Amino acid sequence: MTDLPRRAVTRTAKLASLPLAFAGRTALGFGKRVGGRPAEIVAAEMQARTAEQLFRVLGELKGGAMKFGQALSIFEAAMPEELAGPYRATLTKLQDAAPPMPTATVHKVLAAELGPQWRRRFKEFDETPAAAASIGQVHRAVWKDGRQVAVKVQYPGAGDALISDFTQVARVGRVAAGWIPGLDIKPILEELKARIVEELNYTLEAESQTQFADAFRDDPVFVVPEVVIATPHLIVSEWLEGVALSKLIATGTPEERNLGARRYLEFLLAGPARAGLLHADPHPGNYRLTPDGRFGILDFGAVKRLPDGMPPEIGRLLTLALQNDADGVVAGLREEGFIKASIDIDGRALLDYLAPFLEPARHTTWTFSRVWMRELFAHVNDVRRPQWSLGLKLNLPPEYLLIHRVWLGGIGVLCQIEGEVPVLEVLAEWLPDFDVASLDYIEWVDEDGEPVEP
Repeated sequence: MTDLPRRAVTRTAKLASLPLAFAGRTALGFGKRVGGRPAEIVAAEMQARTAEQLFRVLGELKGGAMKFGQALSIFEAAMPEELAGPYRATLTKLQDAAPPMPTATVHKVLAAELGPQWRRRFKEFDETPAAAASIGQVHRAVWKDGRQVAVKVQYPGAGDALISDFTQVARVGRVAAGWIPGLDIKPILEELKARIVEELNYTLEAESQTQFADAFRDDPVFVVPEVVIATPHLIVSEWLEGVALSKLIATGTPEERNLGARRYLEFLLAGPARAGLLHADPHPGNYRLTPDGRFGILDFGAVKRLPDGMPPEIGRLLTLALQNDADGVVAGLREEGFIKASIDIDGRALLDYLAPFLEPARHTTWTFSRVWMRELFAHVNDVRRPQWSLGLKLNLPPEYLLIHRVWLGGIGVLCQIEGEVPVLEVLAEWLPDFDVASLDYIEWVDEDGEPVEP
């Protein structure tokens, strides 16, 4: 069926090799420094080699290792593209090639979750999976009341495999702490493990989906499928027709791309504002344009609970950065835990580091593109530039882990869609404490080109 619960000894040996290899490179690096090599060059070489092995090992495994590797993509900004690129390609290949469960295994799960007479719940059930992922697969069916439904079935043994993998991969924390002097990795690992455990509980996922569905029911812009029934290892929800963003990326018209990109950015911010939840899986396959013109959302296993909405500190810090208030940005980042007390950072250099990320908010509309994304990564990934070492001084508070992951992943998806988005308009509507009226570099005009107030 899948290698999730099998070959545990082999998997453990591969994962355990990561910290050991790092220790060996540390000793080698010390020898080179004693021999007169510049410390910065030695450190850069060690970090690059460690990242290369980390990405290779995680990319070879599925289960918790693969999921942890996906989460570690938040650190890709510190990695050269030649290392991160093959890693992402390996993960994509693994996801696309996920083998389906045998039909007998699917039936066994359905019987365990819905009872031996599970077929009476359905008028029709398609034995061929419509989609497969790392911990489960989806079948299309017709519920007993005639509704078209999606049946999400978890692989047997997925939970044990994921937790076992995470226990081993968490040892990589010592490696990551070695790359990034400003990073406190332990609380991040604790937060990540809690989210992975939640993602295994389909009952909890169904509760999140219902919370989203309640917030957006009968909405003219967004649509979330209603949950029909859920158990710890099974979710049945209404089927959602539409064109996935992943297909729109490949074949969409300019108009479809613009609409898809705008709705995608809007939903990432509207979810916390209206449902108190941030959808934390930005993969384009989870979003689609429906036949009635709305924006549909799927897969609610990964969420960040934000009952008070997006933290207002984000809007305030973004405003200060766009106002070029270096001291205010540094003070705010320290207060939120992004800069540890022991780390000294030059405010102007920090704004220079952040400048490319802020560029979309310096225009009333912005076309996200692969070219801009490559420039963004070149800006932070070149070890010869001062901003590379500055980026290593920044910490990631655990409460911002999923927010940061969604932000970076969302930018990547927007650049794949390559749509034009009224970024400032979207931020002004949905991001708390973002003071768009204070940005004096923006000239607001109406459709006739006449000046207007924002």
